[in-house]
Amino acid sequence: MTSVADITFAPLVPWALLGFMTGLAAIFLALAWLRRASGSLLRTVAIAAGLLALANPSLINEKRQPLDDIAAIIVDRSASQNIGQRATATDRALEALEDRLDRQDGLEVRVIEAGGDDAAHIMSNEGTRLFDAARDALADVPSGRIAGTIIISDGQIHDQPRNLKGPVHGLITGQRREGDRRLVIDKAPTYGIVGGALTLVLRVDETGAENSDKADRDDAPARLSLRRDGGPLQYFDVRIGHNVRLPFVLDHAGQTVLEIEVEAGPQELTLRNNRAAIVVNGVRDRLRVLLVSGEPHAGERTWRNLLKADPSVDLVHFTILRPPEKQDGTPVRELSLIAFPIFELFEMRLNEFDLVIFDRYRRRGVLPPSYFLNIANYVAKGGALLASVGPEFASPLSIHGTALGDVLPATPSGEVIETGFRPQLTDIGKRHPVTAGLSGAPRSGDDAAAQWGRWFRQIEAKPDRGMALMRGVGDHPLLMLDRVGEGRVAQILSDHAWLWTRGFEGGGPQAELLRRMAHWLMKEPALEEEDLRAEVVDGRLRVTRQSVSQSHPKIDVTGPSGTHRELFLTRQPEDESGGRAITEMPVRETGVYRITDGVRTTVAVAGALNPKEFAVVHASEKYLAPAAEQSGGGVFWLAEGNDAEAGLPGLRRVRTRGGDNRDMSGRNWLGLRANGAYTVTGVDHVPLMPGALALLLILGSLFSAWWREGR
Repeated sequence: MTSVADITFAPLVPWALLGFMTGLAAIFLALAWLRRASGSLLRTVAIAAGLLALANPSLINEKRQPLDDIAAIIVDRSASQNIGQRATATDRALEALEDRLDRQDGLEVRVIEAGGDDAAHIMSNEGTRLFDAARDALADVPSGRIAGTIIISDGQIHDQPRNLKGPVHGLITGQRREGDRRLVIDKAPTYGIVGGALTLVLRVDETGAENSDKADRDDAPARLSLRRDGGPLQYFDVRIGHNVRLPFVLDHAGQTVLEIEVEAGPQELTLRNNRAAIVVNGVRDRLRVLLVSGEPHAGERTWRNLLKADPSVDLVHFTILRPPEKQDGTPVRELSLIAFPIFELFEMRLNEFDLVIFDRYRRRGVLPPSYFLNIANYVAKGGALLASVGPEFASPLSIHGTALGDVLPATPSGEVIETGFRPQLTDIGKRHPVTAGLSGAPRSGDDAAAQWGRWFRQIEAKPDRGMALMRGVGDHPLLMLDRVGEGRVAQILSDHAWLWTRGFEGGGPQAELLRRMAHWLMKEPALEEEDLRAEVVDGRLRVTRQSVSQSHPKIDVTGPSGTHRELFLTRQPEDESGGRAITEMPVRETGVYRITDGVRTTVAVAGALNPKEFAVVHASEKYLAPAAEQSGGGVFWLAEGNDAEAGLPGLRRVRTRGGDNRDMSGRNWLGLRANGAYTVTGVDHVPLMPGALALLLILGSLFSAWWREGR
């Protein structure tokens, strides 16, 4: 608490009138003094007393409470600050700086940590915003109390230094002339047509290595590796600083994950910006389906309607109309108005079809044995085959007696079961994505099975391989799925699925079942029975594992910085079968996360393809220097300072006038303003010319002047 005295005036008349009266009095007194009139001094005293009384002077004694100046320390906690020894240097500098400032009288210090690794910051890709943090830290402080702002950072700041108050100083972590190599994704597709050509445009940059020869860097190649969907690595040699176009083709619908990595350069600060992962969603333009019906039957029209109802399906359908019992010697090639183009379909253009369906087909000489061999080879090389069979499958004319018998998962016993039954899911079927969760699917007990309508015919067959997802009478398989070479096969051992479409006894999900089977045959990742997926949602890494087994192994997650974490999967309450399990963890770093269950591996990307935080990671004063210069502050490299003081420059309090920021830093010192701000807690008011005193002086002077002149 201090006291400050001052004299103030509160005139009883306007200052203009008081000035006019003073001027007249001065003229009158000047004439009196020039004529040497007696009583001039006394008249001067009387007039002066009157004018002073009108000016109403007072002695003001203020009681002032000093206010602390406020300084802000902005600490950069962004991901790039974890490179090398920057975090350690930051902590040491902060501790030493707080200790120095605590010893300063009349100074309040606010420490703000900015640019953190919270989920919102990671996903926003706004980079390091320290100037915004500096403005917010002192937004509620009057300009007359701001001592200054000290920013501890590597200098990589991504916002603008606008409207900053007080001097701004920068303390740079890291070393001068640091170099780093990074991978830049210049152009990456998000969607693509399956089978269509796409192009990835990328570039390898080297930044910050000013001491190396740029021409040499541009000519030197860098080794680039590319991995697709966890497959084998492909290597490319690319020129540094030049865009490189990498063409690729999507071979399946759904997500395709491309992992790209460039080898370490001669100077590296971090390898986190040497890697990137791109997720491309594949969309099928048209699903080309070849449907061959062996004979007219009630379900044929259902198959055709289901396929034609989907606008994404391009259907080619042929039906063998001649019944097998009619034999009149007419050559097969003359039994149709339009010739069945078997050579074109099964010899020349077979590989153009995405799916081949045989619906109640029997051998009758239309297709020679070599064409069945072509179909088997088509499946082994990646094709898809769906066989919906009826009584003919149990006859001597069954297609199982052709080369297709080597790819079909079940062998007919020769028996046809004709009795009413309700299709049931097997234990595997309850967990397999093709059949799990089908509308009206029985969950447990026979009472729930009544939700699906009955079928009345099943072909008895012995499963040789593959998976039985549905069963009919007894434990006989009704729906089989199998992988053959690179292709896939599905087999329905009944020709009564059409009863579901007709709504018999409530019907069933035939359309949905066919759609799922077709997409599984097309290798849709979402329908894989053994699958591991990961995605970043709302700042959390969500890992989903699909399996037909009862147990789920633990998951190992490798973060962008190489850290490992084990997660345990949890079965979802709504998934009674237990085929799907999920686990989550918070995302703390931007970049590529690699997830594995010991057998399968997938990746997830947190943040943008080219995050600002790792675009340039070498320490620099480029962004801090203009703000410091404009505000009168300075920029200092901690690595070049006094090791005993954590590399800090000297600290001074500088008195200023009117908020002037000049001379706030020197070669090895930084300054904080000493504003001398205060608040008034009390005021004592003492009039210097009370009315009685003024009247006494005026009358006494005038009476004395009259008395003297009367002599």
